[in-house]
Amino acid sequence: MNLKKSLLIIFLILLVDQISKIYIKTHFILGESVDVFSWFKILFIENEGAAWGTKLSDLLPISETNGKLVLTIFRLFAIVGIGYWLWDIIKKNAPKTLIIAVSLIFAGALGNIIDSVLYGTIFNESVGQVSTLFSNEPYGKLFYGKVVDMLYFPMIDTTWPDWVPSLGGKSFRFFEPVFNIADTAISTGVGILIVFNKKAFPKTEKKEEA
Repeated sequence: MNLKKSLLIIFLILLVDQISKIYIKTHFILGESVDVFSWFKILFIENEGAAWGTKLSDLLPISETNGKLVLTIFRLFAIVGIGYWLWDIIKKNAPKTLIIAVSLIFAGALGNIIDSVLYGTIFNESVGQVSTLFSNEPYGKLFYGKVVDMLYFPMIDTTWPDWVPSLGGKSFRFFEPVFNIADTAISTGVGILIVFNKKAFPKTEKKEEA
């Protein structure tokens, strides 16, 4: 698989990811949702942290502001590393499965980095109002943007039976996380590496000497 095909995958994912995020930001109020099916909703939330909304300030003795900056800088270093890995495996003519997987991971990571780096400078707040693109009153500054999430699949939304110890009567929902196209690309890429590990990383068979 050559570089052009890899770049095409990255471009298409970034295009869909950013179009969907910009549409949500400019048409939804934060917390607003639309039911597509009973098991699928469009729910607009913003993620200031890492995966599942985790913040560095929850884990380390630093402020939320500094935690956000550290996380964004870490993401920038990570995307450089992933980009080099992708370039290297393409140059070495690695298996197509590996290149596709890394392309998906790179595109997803880059999609969320765009939010983290730029969105604070081009959008105003979405609390109680629909946000404006290229607003004169942005909600943040460079490196302090929030990642836009909107895909929500509460496939099971019920209550635990009363006879279940400690959980009886409490609500149960599956699948709880809200995510975006970039997250989907990253998860798909990682999934490919796990499921098709042998194809992605084939072992070189050594020829036995006569």
